[in-house]
Amino acid sequence: MLHVLSHDILPVFALLALGFALGRAGLFSRGEAAAANRIAFFVMQPALIFQLVAGVPLPAFDLAALALYAGCEALCFALAYALLTTVFRRERAEAWLLAMCTVFVNSLLYVGPISQLIYGAEAALPVTAIVAWDASVTFALFIIGTELIAHPSAGVGPALGRIWRNPVLIAILAGILANAVGLRLPEPLLTAASFAGGAAAPLFLLALGIILSQQGLRPSGVVIGVTSLKLLAFPAMVFVALGGAGISGPWHDLLVLTAAGPSGAMAFSLAMLHGIRTDAIAPVIIWTSVLSLLSLAALA
Repeated sequence: MLHVLSHDILPVFALLALGFALGRAGLFSRGEAAAANRIAFFVMQPALIFQLVAGVPLPAFDLAALALYAGCEALCFALAYALLTTVFRRERAEAWLLAMCTVFVNSLLYVGPISQLIYGAEAALPVTAIVAWDASVTFALFIIGTELIAHPSAGVGPALGRIWRNPVLIAILAGILANAVGLRLPEPLLTAASFAGGAAAPLFLLALGIILSQQGLRPSGVVIGVTSLKLLAFPAMVFVALGGAGISGPWHDLLVLTAAGPSGAMAFSLAMLHGIRTDAIAPVIIWTSVLSLLSLAALA
């Protein structure tokens, strides 16, 4: 457990911590980090997602396990959204992204790299499946939903125009089509996508750490509730659902490992892009990132 923590998990987490320290020291401003976050979101991330979705081995996936995981995402999200809007009285846009924090794991930029360091790319196939699902389907739904909820007065037409011009959604669609038709991508294109995509996780985590360094981290009731749903309720749902369906082995263990990961940084990125308040979203990401260190090491 200590070897996994020190050699595989902490090196990835260190970039988030480094950004936090640099922000606290005043070496980088929130504006600079926000610009870096925007570049990573609209330039580096699409390259990473396209390469992943286009090359993922769909026939090797356990679709039953994947469907159960997706069902747990939907159930936990609905529970969180209802709790945030009725009990905590949060506005719809913020409640949408806070509920996203309970189910959208930092799988692409955090759990994925960690699992490949520990198990290798082939053995970590269940995590790759969740990364592909969340990157291509779940993330797309949250991008579209945030756009429509955050700008209701703009009308459906302009919102749809912005959605279809979104580089992330274009990369997702292009990757799905390339995979579906079995398109053999040119080697120079794969090299360029790999080169650009490799910068996405480090840049995201570094920028996120800088931005979070200027946020209050005191755990309010909302933060405690969302963090508990993410680190306790969601993994428990996945554990029970997979065990109840008789799914065992790597597809059980690694999907539970993924569910126990920290909240994805994408909720914070979407909030920044759309001007949605982040005073609760930011602490949730920080606390789930810190508290999940030991649980990920234990499950791995």
